[in-house]
Amino acid sequence: MTDIPLADAKARLSELVARAAAGDPVRITRRGRPVAELTAIHQDRKPLDVAALKRLTDAMPMAAESAGDLVRQMRDEDRF
Repeated sequence: MTDIPLADAKARLSELVARAAAGDPVRITRRGRPVAELTAIHQDRKPLDVAALKRLTDAMPMAAESAGDLVRQMRDEDRF
């Protein structure tokens, strides 16, 4: 865990949040005393229902053109 003075934390908040999210907790200090701690929030992921996903994609109509052709057309017509 890294200790960071409050004044530095205010100037580098985005960086400290990214570090905490990556698993490196950060302790913020005021006058040398710890006052707050940034840690990652661990959220449980829902299991993927592969059968439901397959049913969904099977029900979708096929595209009239390939994705590459669509992107080329959008690029050529300046619609991106």
